[in-house]
Amino acid sequence: MASPQPRFSKTLLALALSPALAWANDDLTTLDTVTVHGQRNDSYQAQSASVAGFGSAPLLDTPASVAVVTRQLLDDQQVRLLSEVLKNDASVGDGYAPLGYYENFIVRGFSLSAANSYRINGQSLAGEQNVALENKQQVELLKGLSGLQSGISEPGGLLNYVTKRPQNVRSVTVASNQDGERYIAADIGNWFGAEQQFGLRANLAHEDIRSYVEHADGQRDFASLALDWNISSAASLQLDAEYQSREQPSVPGYQLLGGSQVPSGVDPDQRLGHQSWSKPVSIDSYNLGGRFEYRLSDQWKASLDASRSHVVIDDYSTFPWGCYGAASCAASAVPNYFSAEGDYDISDYRNPDDTRRHDELQTTLSGSFASGALRHELTLGGSALRRTIDRREAVSEWIGTGNIYQDNVDFAPTSASLNPKQRRLDSRQYGLFFSDRISFDEQWQLLLGGRQVRLDEEEFDEDGISKRRTRRSEFLPNAALIHKPRPDVSLYLSYSKGLSSGGEAPWFASNGGSILAPTTSRQFEAGIKRDWQGLSLGAALFRIDQAHEYTRSDADGSFTYVQQGRQRNIGLELSASGQASRDLQLSASASAIRARVNGSDNRDHEGHQVINVPRLRTSLSADYRVPGINGLALLGGVQYSASKYADYAGRAKVGGYTVFNLGSRYSTRIQGYETVLRLTVDNLFDKRYWRDVGDFAGDGYLFQGAPRTARLSATVSF
Repeated sequence: MASPQPRFSKTLLALALSPALAWANDDLTTLDTVTVHGQRNDSYQAQSASVAGFGSAPLLDTPASVAVVTRQLLDDQQVRLLSEVLKNDASVGDGYAPLGYYENFIVRGFSLSAANSYRINGQSLAGEQNVALENKQQVELLKGLSGLQSGISEPGGLLNYVTKRPQNVRSVTVASNQDGERYIAADIGNWFGAEQQFGLRANLAHEDIRSYVEHADGQRDFASLALDWNISSAASLQLDAEYQSREQPSVPGYQLLGGSQVPSGVDPDQRLGHQSWSKPVSIDSYNLGGRFEYRLSDQWKASLDASRSHVVIDDYSTFPWGCYGAASCAASAVPNYFSAEGDYDISDYRNPDDTRRHDELQTTLSGSFASGALRHELTLGGSALRRTIDRREAVSEWIGTGNIYQDNVDFAPTSASLNPKQRRLDSRQYGLFFSDRISFDEQWQLLLGGRQVRLDEEEFDEDGISKRRTRRSEFLPNAALIHKPRPDVSLYLSYSKGLSSGGEAPWFASNGGSILAPTTSRQFEAGIKRDWQGLSLGAALFRIDQAHEYTRSDADGSFTYVQQGRQRNIGLELSASGQASRDLQLSASASAIRARVNGSDNRDHEGHQVINVPRLRTSLSADYRVPGINGLALLGGVQYSASKYADYAGRAKVGGYTVFNLGSRYSTRIQGYETVLRLTVDNLFDKRYWRDVGDFAGDGYLFQGAPRTARLSATVSF
């Protein structure tokens, strides 16, 4: 698409040539040079993000490693799921992300948590949902500890969705894939009022999901509304509401054969355990958020944020797990894996009306002032978050056996009745926080902050009887030193402390279902950033320590889920995004991680890289505008992952892989309307690989990567 011409160029020219300016005064006045800064709205480069603080801040002045996927990159890759977004950052991998279910991820070698690792516009989000992307302007990822920003959180990172704001837009997008998927979306917005003080923006989408996996088609409906109201010159209000209904059969993972062998010769389009009568998993969610901001003066402002995130999951799955019922596993005591011959048990799993809800309220006061030669940018605030889980004790009944190399056979469904729904968790988190950016001069800054967290959490059993009460208070400090030897270069050193929720013991452990005590984590990070000729470049070196949790095998043959030892991840991250040349822009990253466990009193867990974390991963996406053909761009990318272990003992390993993607974008006008056509082909050479070989709820699962997939779309702006 051709670069837009400056709308003010003719006006400036007319003023420059007008003799009236000279006639107004006898002496000609020379004005100071005015430098105009701008950013293309179709760029892969982001200049700011809010995920690393309490408001939008320039990435160059942010002492943390932050990845931002812009709207242009989201559009060019035609993404629908978060996994398709996060493939653009090499520090991220899947961590139990099956098709048809909500996704989970690993960042810097640590798993994110559905309870505390996701936000929308900085407000808490129940992570047990696949958040729609149609109304998102960008996706931000803070890599590493985020205790200052969010309180209790996982050490891997914090992800924030930024919604689109009202503007004059009217567009419709239609799309399909190689399996005949039908997709349509609309984006409509405008400003109203005598002074254009009231803005609305609506996004609508319907998708008939056609999956490459057999018996895994589904559908999705989505609607959102954003409202901006400039009440006065000092007061403003932003409201956001979105609703999504999604249903699709869940595609389960494989398990190691005999507990030690990676399956081979299996197709990614096969759905294990399929039964003709099985129901899809449905996830209905709505997310509400509001922000009122009042400017007290030119230097100070106050804001109030409130949000609710609500998710209801109807989980129906014919689930392949273990091989208790197969003769080939008769000699195994706890066969929580497939047999060496590929046999597995099939369970009829039912857990409808599983409800998760987050309610959060936060108030902040921020401003700037000087104390002598020092300049301060201060933020003070408090927050209250309540997370509840209401669900049944799931029904999971064995109904038969299958084999990964044979066709599925139907069995009779279970006749077991559903258990009553009960409150299972009531977690309340309160926080007081502050952040002070102290500028000594143009080159040196000191960032000091902290959050006092109080956790009051109660867990209930299947009968609604309290079985655990946790009360804990912790101060989470954050400090960083920033040096800018020149305006476009920033170096930083930082330290932070975090508090994470304890893991839940798997069902087969002697303490099955129990949630362990919260754990602390610590991070040291050093980094450098530079804005250079249209590119944002970055490098970060980090070390993160956290308690290690695992299922210990006891002398009497039982199992106990414990916290023992520490996991230490040391890594290097490199990134580049923006305009590499006149016609080429790119988004690239690389991540090298050494992730090890020490002090666990279990030699199987030590002396090697931890499960599902490759030592090296890289990612590249590029956009090349073809010279001489106006509106045509070639799109491409590649993702590489080194090999990784598929079990805690480091005996089973999956190979590394490289996946190539290719596409194109053509911008033109049809019947006077601006039209953008896009074609993307992912996994161009149809590579077979294992994308995810991690642990979930105490068991190991292996998921194959998608085969070659193609998607075509057209966006028309009216």
